[in-house]
Amino acid sequence: MAEARVKARRESPFGERFSLFAECLLTGVWIAVACLGIVTVPAAFAAGARHLRRRTGHEGGGVREFAADFGAAVRRGWLAGLAGWAVAGAVWTDVQAARAGLPGGPVAGAVGLFALIALTVAGLRAAAVWTPGASWRALLAAAVRRTLGDPAGSLLIVCGLAVVAGSAWLLPPLAVPVLGAVAAAAVAVEERHTGRG
Repeated sequence: MAEARVKARRESPFGERFSLFAECLLTGVWIAVACLGIVTVPAAFAAGARHLRRRTGHEGGGVREFAADFGAAVRRGWLAGLAGWAVAGAVWTDVQAARAGLPGGPVAGAVGLFALIALTVAGLRAAAVWTPGASWRALLAAAVRRTLGDPAGSLLIVCGLAVVAGSAWLLPPLAVPVLGAVAAAAVAVEERHTGRG
């Protein structure tokens, strides 16, 4: 750990930033692989965010630490992932109702889509502060409050999600490493919020 801090002091600001950018892209690949379990999405982002917090804190860490964090996060995090997919299914139903022309369908679709975006941001904010042993229920409840109370930070995360969506649309393989940038954005927003509070 001390060696990593000494190395960080010797590295130029450009070199350190480029190294962090490369680490974000690598972390995105790890997150994508960990997300293959579908309900493991929150745990994958939690492990990725913890890895990036270690990296910015000039602590050691690599794929083994990521895997250990992922294993700890998925023990309870799969329930959060399952709930997230249930919400996504409900929103999909709302959107289908809006497209079918049912009365009130457009309003229900818009409200559902807005709620899905807000809950996705809250999930990312919860994952950004996750630590082993933390309760996902408590993390998500606090993250929902921060999502609503810090609209500027939440908008930054939405913009990160838009970059991933745009990357996936233009060049699908690029969306995989960019997932790490979304995790980094969530970590940065939470650090900003903590520093401000």
